[in-house]
Amino acid sequence: MKVKLLVLFLASVTISVSAQSNRWQQRVKYQMNVDFDAVKHQYKGTQKLTYTNNSPDTLGKVFYHLYLNAFQPGSQMDVRSRTISDPDSRVKDRISKLSPSEIGYERITSLKHNGKPVIYKEVGTILEVTLNEKILPGTQHTFDLEFDAQVPVQIRRTGRDNSEGIDYSMAQWYPKLCEYDYEGWHANPYIAREFYGVWGDFDVKLTLDASYTVAATGYLQNPDKIGHGYSKKEVKHKAGDKLTWHFIAPEVHDFMWAADRGYQHDILKVDDNLDMHFFYQTDTLASVWKEMEPLAVRCFKIMNEKFGRYPYKQYSVVQGGDGGMEYPMATLITGRLNLPALISVTVHESIHSWFQGLLGTNESKYSWMDEGFTTYAQNLVMAELFPSKSDPQRSTTQSYINLVKSGLEEPLTTHADHYNTNRAYSVASYSKGAVFLNQLGNIIGKDKLESGMKRYFNEWKYKHPNPTDLKRIMEKESGLELDWYWEDFVGTTKTIDYGIKEVVASGSNTDIVLERKGQMPMPLDVVVSYKDGTQENFYIPLEMMRGEKSENLYTKTTLLSDWGWTYPEYSFSIGRNLADIQRIVIDPSQRMADVNAENNSYPSIIKGSPRLKAEKVR
Repeated sequence: MKVKLLVLFLASVTISVSAQSNRWQQRVKYQMNVDFDAVKHQYKGTQKLTYTNNSPDTLGKVFYHLYLNAFQPGSQMDVRSRTISDPDSRVKDRISKLSPSEIGYERITSLKHNGKPVIYKEVGTILEVTLNEKILPGTQHTFDLEFDAQVPVQIRRTGRDNSEGIDYSMAQWYPKLCEYDYEGWHANPYIAREFYGVWGDFDVKLTLDASYTVAATGYLQNPDKIGHGYSKKEVKHKAGDKLTWHFIAPEVHDFMWAADRGYQHDILKVDDNLDMHFFYQTDTLASVWKEMEPLAVRCFKIMNEKFGRYPYKQYSVVQGGDGGMEYPMATLITGRLNLPALISVTVHESIHSWFQGLLGTNESKYSWMDEGFTTYAQNLVMAELFPSKSDPQRSTTQSYINLVKSGLEEPLTTHADHYNTNRAYSVASYSKGAVFLNQLGNIIGKDKLESGMKRYFNEWKYKHPNPTDLKRIMEKESGLELDWYWEDFVGTTKTIDYGIKEVVASGSNTDIVLERKGQMPMPLDVVVSYKDGTQENFYIPLEMMRGEKSENLYTKTTLLSDWGWTYPEYSFSIGRNLADIQRIVIDPSQRMADVNAENNSYPSIIKGSPRLKAEKVR
């Protein structure tokens, strides 16, 4: 009996460890047929959803997102926009002023689970469904749904007749099953910004007037019937005809489409395995888009090399929406911009294909892991497309420091919709998220950061990684302990501020005293430049790193003893006369987000002067 109990115990431990090391994923398969009425801006749809419960849990309810319901007076999105201190200029009070013909809605007319009707209730942007039959672990179930919907006037991301005259930007347009993961259901109401979805396959048929060119997630299955730039054959359609566009999108977590009667459709090859499609209006905009297209192709080549291979065979850059927004295999961007601005937004949104489209982190909880990492990579790509002597990450770091000084900063652990201000959300997610990676490169070394990001992408694509998953990758890659960095920089608003307190002659040597004035500890590079033209880096690891970085950024580096984080000061001696020293600088590469640069150098810089430029290292 004891032997049997021991075997059962060991088996349960094995299962538990396996569940932790091999993250399970729910699975969906959508089959949708949509009949679109472009006169009324309305559509009817049927949806067959096959849902596989790969979790160890039994589910008694399911939830759907009904995003279009946000675009109604009195919705949570409307009220939040009218009560936050710095509303999005695209939204403000516009939702509250929509007429019945201008609002958006999704209305469920029928829902069956395994062929039997179920009880459901619309609660704002969430459909709550109570099941008659439990969904057991390891089982597959079908949901048949019928719905009516109306496209709202373009306000945020989705809608009709945007500011540039694009007819339809169809994002967040269908009843979408909420994600259930190891943390449970994520049935968040649509308030403002981020999205999280279940991995799966989409089979979508869209029927609408033949005069429209459609751009979408996925691969068009009937190009020779459709034409519109998808086929090399000449395809003509009669006025008043309707076309059914058939798209298949494998292994994605969302499906977007756009339609306009004036789209130009260009196709460029990145390589033999990837085509880029461009959809834009054929007016004065065309010449700028033609210049942008080859630069967008170069962006994908750079990203494939630096971060990992984009696995799909197609990506579409589509004029539409209200700025820039990423979706699987496609993006919507407003296009009336000059070339630098147009390529910048195109680069940013397309890079989301790696951090949102393929890694699929829960953006609502960890927007910095998507927006921030995308911004970091965007800075690198833009620096290659438009070479400059300036550090591509500097403006991002300064943006973060400005937020700190404003007193509005909130921790990166804040839910995307729950920041007190839009500024705090934006700078935290985009700027501090980028600073997080740039600064991590300073902690573990540039080469380890680069190899770690590739490893992170290759090991965690299609798996919804969280911050700890990233930390473990970087710890394995660098051999260092990094929980202290995640805990302080992500979980708090503690800031970094180091200074040179004292430099004094000590016989033929020079003694240096450093002080930690900020609450957050960091390892330090302290570079001494001598009057004879030589230079030496004194590297001080943190004790709690349990190791040190290996980086050949400087000609000579001297490894000093660890700095325990509770000690406010640290002293070391240089075997050179004080008269030999020209300058001493803490963190001359400026990868550390020190909020006060005025105390980082000896001789000290003049108070109130511009931030020191990054010193040349050799």
